[in-house]
This record gives sequence, C-alpha cells and structure tokens, in this order.
Amino acid sequence: MSLSNEFILLSLPLNAKPANGAGSRDTNQWLESSLLDGSCNINNFIIPEFKIGSLDNLIVDSEELTKMDTNMANSVNKIVEILSNFQETNTNAFKTISIGNVNVYSYLSNFQWETRKYRLDKSVKELADAISTESQQLDNDVRATYTNYNNSKTSLQAAERKKTGDLSVRSLHDIVKPEDFILNSEHLTTILVAVPKTLKDDFQENYEKLADNIVPSSATVIAKDAEYILYNVHLFKKSVNKFNIAARERKYIPREFNYSEELIDQLKKEHDSAAKLEHSLKIQLIRLAKTAYADIFINWFHIKALRIYVESVLRYGLPPHFNTKIVNVPPKQLTKCKNELISSFGYLSGNAFAKDKKGNINHQDTSLNQYATIVDTEYEPFVLYEVTLL
Repeated sequence: MSLSNEFILLSLPLNAKPANGAGSRDTNQWLESSLLDGSCNINNFIIPEFKIGSLDNLIVDSEELTKMDTNMANSVNKIVEILSNFQETNTNAFKTISIGNVNVYSYLSNFQWETRKYRLDKSVKELADAISTESQQLDNDVRATYTNYNNSKTSLQAAERKKTGDLSVRSLHDIVKPEDFILNSEHLTTILVAVPKTLKDDFQENYEKLADNIVPSSATVIAKDAEYILYNVHLFKKSVNKFNIAARERKYIPREFNYSEELIDQLKKEHDSAAKLEHSLKIQLIRLAKTAYADIFINWFHIKALRIYVESVLRYGLPPHFNTKIVNVPPKQLTKCKNELISSFGYLSGNAFAKDKKGNINHQDTSLNQYATIVDTEYEPFVLYEVTLL
C-alpha cells in the first residue's frame, strides 16, 4: 500500500455498521478489507473525552473550530510554500519535514492528545482558544521574518545590480583605483568614459579634439568587458561639460564618478552588509519555519480532534462512544473513497437528507435539519473531513 498526501478523518457511532449487504460485518474489518478493496492505510485517531457545555455552546464551538481549522491549514500551507522556495521541501511534505523527529504519516498514524500541554480539565473553548492563539503567534512570527528576509533580498539585489551589467551602467566603485584620477588639483580633473568596442579607434583618434584643455595622450584603459572599454581622461575642470556633450554626440558614454575613498568603502560595506543580512535572515527563516511547521501542524490536528469530538456529540449524542479513524487514501482516489464511505454509512443521516432518483444526496434540499444548515454547507451524513497536505 502506497502512502499519499490525502487523508480522510472519520468518526462513526461505535455501534455503526456498513450497509449495502455488509451490515453484519464489523466496521473496522470492512474499512481495512473492503474500502477501496483494502488499498487504504487505516489507523485509529484516538481522541479523549472533553468538557462540553450546552448544545448552544457546542454549536458556537463548532463554528469557531471550523474557522480555526481553515486558518491553521493556511498557515501550514504557507510555511510549506516558503520552505519550497529554498528547496527545503517538496510537494510530498511528510517525507521531508519532521514532526517531533518523525514524518507526518507516522505522527498522524499514532496521534495522541498532548494532555500535559492542553489539559483536559479545561473546556473545549478554552483549549481551542489556547491552541489558536499559539498558532497565530507562530504564523505571525514566520510571516514577519519572511517579510524581513524578502526586504533584505531586495536590498541585496539592488546592491548586486550595482556590481553587474556592462561598463556603461554598472557601479565602478570596485573597478577604479586612486591612481586612475587626478586628485586635489585646483584646475585639473579626471572623467571616465565607456566607449563601445566598435568605436575604440574612433575614440583614440578624436578624444583630444572633443574640448579645449585636454591633457594630451592622457586617455588610459581602466577596464574592459564584452561590449565596452572604460577609459579615463584628464582635462581642465572648465572643459568637462563641453567634453561630455561632444562625447555623447559621438556615442561615447561619460560616467559620472567623483572619486572618494570614503564613498567607495561605504559602497563596498553596503554590499557586504546586505549579503550578510540576507544570509543571516535566510538561515533564521528556514529554522523558524521548520519549527513553526511542526508546532502549527500538531496544533492543527489538535483542533481537528476537538472539531471531530464536538461534531460527533452534535451528530450522535452522548455518551461519546465514537469510532474515529484516519484514512490515508491512495493517490487520486479521494473522491471514490469518500463516495464508498457515504454509500455504506449514509444511512446515519436518517431523514436529514433527500436523495435524487439516482440515490445521491441532494445538498440543496430544504428539509436539511437545522444543525446542518447552521454549521456547514458541505454537511455530510456523518462526521467526515478531507485533508490534503501540500
């Protein structure tokens, strides 16, 4: 039997038996041997007894638990998405992200309520609120760290852009040296020009004619790339504007650059700092996401346990004698598995459902009982929840 990322959580009355001619068979035996011809992995999903209040309180609890269930599923999926961006996981999450040093399938197959953390002397509402609050804080921490990481990544990319590109656009702070410039002169200065390689000869023949007061034979090659050659040219400060205008007309590209060791050092530190921050936040995010995934996942299935218990009491009444299972469904068989379960245990709805001529449940029927219409538009004839892990 192959494992998959699709599960069904199921709760039936303890005395329920499958219909369709198999009513004399034990439910557990039928689930093991007949559901999808015995191809499912079936395990008990053990749920303790919880403190419950009035029927009205249970209905309110049911509504809140449904919202919490959805929120935690979104949190788990978001974390898987984040970790996938770093190739820390893949679509088969339970093989790559551990839950308390075991894979997800092992955890779910041996689910136990953590009574020391979530004491059973508290009400369903108190337990649900405590679990939800902790999970929301973890989710907020992950999202805040993810935002910080993305901001640092954007800053690093901006710093990287200054180091990439051709010589006509890239930052020159890591290319030029002090000896490439005339510094601290009252009248003379140095300008940088990126010249297309196709215009190399043209530039060398004509740069001294572009303006007055250019130092003869002062053009020197500083750097080259696939498209451009970077030259420096020494000239009088009063001739800079005229030189730049003439250079652009001949399709040379003057690069504005005022040499300053402080600025160059600052730009280098800026890039190094951005790189270190991005790396640090990446490590922090991955560690936090893995820890939060495990904690929120555990909390998520504690919420599901509460939800199953509350729904079972509302459906089947007291005392709480329920047969609760977790079914790992073979790949692409979720709908078929669900239909087989409904076919065998749909009678548990009694008269709550009308059926069409083909025997299928009509969810649009106006005679649905009051609880069904209040709680869930996807109301099933017994307690059944689908879970698909990313």
